[in-house]
Parts: sequence; C-alpha cells; structure tokens
Amino acid sequence: MSSNPCLSCGACCASFRVDFAVEELQSEGGCVPDGLTVELNARLCRMRGTDHAAPRCAALVGTVGVQAGCGIYEWRPAPCREFGLRAPLGIGDEACASARARHGLAPL
Repeated sequence: MSSNPCLSCGACCASFRVDFAVEELQSEGGCVPDGLTVELNARLCRMRGTDHAAPRCAALVGTVGVQAGCGIYEWRPAPCREFGLRAPLGIGDEACASARARHGLAPL
C-alpha cells in the first residue's frame, strides 16, 4: 500500500483515552511534550483532551476522516505507537473499526 491511512484519518485520536508512563514526558527524559498532557498520579499521565465526553487529543491537527494528523507524530507516546500496527498495510482491527465508525467512516 502506498499510503498509510493512519496519517490522515485521526479517528483513534478522537475516540480513546491515552494514558502512559510519566517517563515518556520530555521533563523526564522522554519525547512527549509535557504541555499536552495532564498528570494522573506519580506514575501515569494522559494526553490532554482524551478524557472528555467527546475525546480529541490536544495533539490532533485537522479534521477527522478528511485530513488529520498527529502534531507530535515523532514524539507520540507508546499507546499511540502501538495502536493499529497493521493499519499501514490497510488492515484494521476491532478498535480501529470502532473509532472509525464513531466518526462515520468505513472500516479499513
């Protein structure tokens, strides 16, 4: 496949909560910008906006399903790196299909 649908979809970024270890924060030696996160406790933080009733990650840029992408793609946390690993091959999974359906998009 010539194009990774994850680089323009954005449905997962506007569907799920994203929690990760504080060690991934820039202030702790990681890559994720601290200003885009909220502290949960001494060990976990969350991407800002992902715990709202209508989730939308603060790092998401653009319009879901039209042209959307991660503003910190190179520095995104582990849960984002691990989500939809087969999607670049055009193969979705249940979580991907659920996120896409939430935004009126067909599954991959």
